[in-house]
Amino acid sequence: MRVLIAEQDHPLYAQLLNDAAPDLEVLTSGDSAELSRLAADCPIWLGQPDLLATLLRQGHQPQWLQSTWAGITPLLAEGLPRDYRLTRAVGIFGQVMAEFVLTYMLGHEREVLARLVSQVERKWDSRTGQSLAGRKALIVGTGDIGRSVAEFLVPFGVKLYGIASTAREQAPFIEVAGLDQLGRLVGEVDYVINLLPNTPNTHDLYDAALFKQFKPTGLFINVGRGVAVVDADLVEALKEGHLAGAVIDVCRQEPLPQRHPFWTAWGLLLTGHSSAPTSPSMMVELFLENLRAYKAKQALRGEVDFERGY
Repeated sequence: MRVLIAEQDHPLYAQLLNDAAPDLEVLTSGDSAELSRLAADCPIWLGQPDLLATLLRQGHQPQWLQSTWAGITPLLAEGLPRDYRLTRAVGIFGQVMAEFVLTYMLGHEREVLARLVSQVERKWDSRTGQSLAGRKALIVGTGDIGRSVAEFLVPFGVKLYGIASTAREQAPFIEVAGLDQLGRLVGEVDYVINLLPNTPNTHDLYDAALFKQFKPTGLFINVGRGVAVVDADLVEALKEGHLAGAVIDVCRQEPLPQRHPFWTAWGLLLTGHSSAPTSPSMMVELFLENLRAYKAKQALRGEVDFERGY
């Protein structure tokens, strides 16, 4: 069976696949013309959505694509075919994303950035800082990654609330409400963690009206998609004191343009889309698990519903 790898890190993926499944014929190249030639006669592709989308635009017709990203937006572009099976990376980002979120929640409680400012100003800073115990966090998007983040927060005594496409009972959350309840819940929690995918329903969700409903002491962490936030409204809300701060990992345009107001916004920390890098070894494990299921005509992990967009 032949597999095409379309990845920036293609030599490492090829090595890992060859070691784990020596019977597979692995095709790959760093040259785009050669990659296109190899794709012409290869039914299974593994790689990053932007490179896979380029190959689809050239008219190649795969049977199954395994994305190495959790987000698959480039593959949902207008005019691209959808007559193949698509799976996205699931089950491999939970811990790294939870560690990222926890880092900035603890940093907020312990006022790490304020202490750094005090040090630069040579001021002895003896404020005691607070604890996460008893704090309330709202995880907006309680799918694969959202559940993992929630489970990591449980031992810290954080009270967990969630937002999903529809209200449901789901451990370890006290309540999981539908998207229509976002306005109510942001006003009741200390942390709002956005993990929503990029779909038409999630664009411009965080706007001036919603930010006005946040707790003035609340922290907003966006590790979902940049299109969910109205940038100018967030900058204004921080200035007006509607929320205490924001950690922004994802932006509408990346890298962020030099003149963008996020660079100088009060209380906003940019983390450069670094929250959850793909682990090639874990990704190859997931791919091989899905490959076995694909051969056996069984359900695939992370299969995308093109209508929903995730």
